Amino acid sequence: MAEGLLKDKVVFITGASRGIGREMALRFARDGAKIIIAAKTADPHPNLEGTIYSVSKEVEAAGGQALPLQLDIRDEAMVYGAVAKAVETFGGIDILINNASAIFVSPTLETPMKRFDLINSVNARGTFLCSQACIPHLKNAANPHILNLSPPLNMKPKWFKNHLAYTMSKYGMSMCTLGMAEEFKSAGIAVNSLWPKTTIATAAIEVNFPKQIMEASRKPIIVADAAYEIVTSNSRETTGNFFIDEELLRARGYTDFDAYSLVAGKELYPDLFLN
Repeated sequence: MAEGLLKDKVVFITGASRGIGREMALRFARDGAKIIIAAKTADPHPNLEGTIYSVSKEVEAAGGQALPLQLDIRDEAMVYGAVAKAVETFGGIDILINNASAIFVSPTLETPMKRFDLINSVNARGTFLCSQACIPHLKNAANPHILNLSPPLNMKPKWFKNHLAYTMSKYGMSMCTLGMAEEFKSAGIAVNSLWPKTTIATAAIEVNFPKQIMEASRKPIIVADAAYEIVTSNSRETTGNFFIDEELLRARGYTDFDAYSLVAGKELYPDLFLN
């Protein structure tokens, strides 16, 4: 069994069947963490790699324990059921990673209400719901953390004008950070946001953006390394922050950022919501 700061910590990760969620699961597993792989994909997708079961095998191979749970975070009963199963299996929850997210980057007149409802119910509502379900258990943890994969609250109009619905949904996640950090500070529960400085090479980028942006992206491991630094921090001292992955890692002594690039030497593409 791996030994590290997260050994035997119970980490509930939404959207963990691929991309950033999978990388975080594997990063924490190397410490010997107990990971709940919570995601919708139980059967192989024709175009996308990864299922809750394939990632669970990878987690166990990396030195962690895994509980694969098929979960649609829009479904309240499913969320509470998954949290109950996690607690029944591992005895509690130490860390919640609200990583699951839906993307639809379009202007107002080109956004069907079905899409508006999807991205807001997954991003803002899903983050609120998963947090609500986990907080009673986090209150019993020694160093409890909630980490939301959402951007700083940058209220410049340019971040709203081209994709208002998506911005609203991601800022809804960030407002959960702002409000819950203050609400649960006295309980010692840290609530922080993490956002990448550059685009990250995930299926969301591959499907929604040109190939050139994918090639100008970083690997998901940079976000996983940053998440590790956050959730191993003292929860009473590190809360209410909107961390940027590279800035945080530089502050923690990381120096080799070339290794994170998907294509060596390629000029990196900055992510949304950052000046």
